[in-house]
Amino acid sequence: MTVTESVFITSLQNGDQQAFSRLIQLNQDRVFNTVLGFVKNADEANDLCQEVFIQVFRSIGSFKGEAGLSTWIYRIAVNKALEHIRKQKKKRQTRWQLFSSGSENMVEKVPDPVHPGLILEDQERSKQLFKAIDRLAERQKTALILYQFEDLSYKEIAQVMELSLASVESLIHRARRNLKKHLTDYYEKY
Repeated sequence: MTVTESVFITSLQNGDQQAFSRLIQLNQDRVFNTVLGFVKNADEANDLCQEVFIQVFRSIGSFKGEAGLSTWIYRIAVNKALEHIRKQKKKRQTRWQLFSSGSENMVEKVPDPVHPGLILEDQERSKQLFKAIDRLAERQKTALILYQFEDLSYKEIAQVMELSLASVESLIHRARRNLKKHLTDYYEKY
């Protein structure tokens, strides 16, 4: 940790509002893009970003500097996104139970997943890509999103996910293999 970063962290821990505003300014785009890679809905991603920075503000006093500040913020963002996904899955299960019991009007339409920063030839391909990513195991999905969409190095991903470098390499390798299999299965149908 550099002296400058150490002074910045101390300012944050002392409740300096200007330092916190600077922290948001420096990290909001990366946090938004990270969360958006998981939830695929800009409104939900904005809400989750606010939750991330609220948690950062509340927890900065316990930040020990064992990892870089941006790594710590990424970890919070990933955890918030995964927590949100788990809650959404639980809600969908409840809606399905209501639907299957005859309460059809209780079921909401789930929005199509589209990442605005991802340029693909057409929306259908994008939709299939995100469906395939969603089918990955949670840790594979996390590692792949941080690597492909956020351009984090394997070392940075290892810090964010609190894993060894070899584990991250393995997760990304398996994620790519499984993603290829899911997409091949889809395209072989057509």
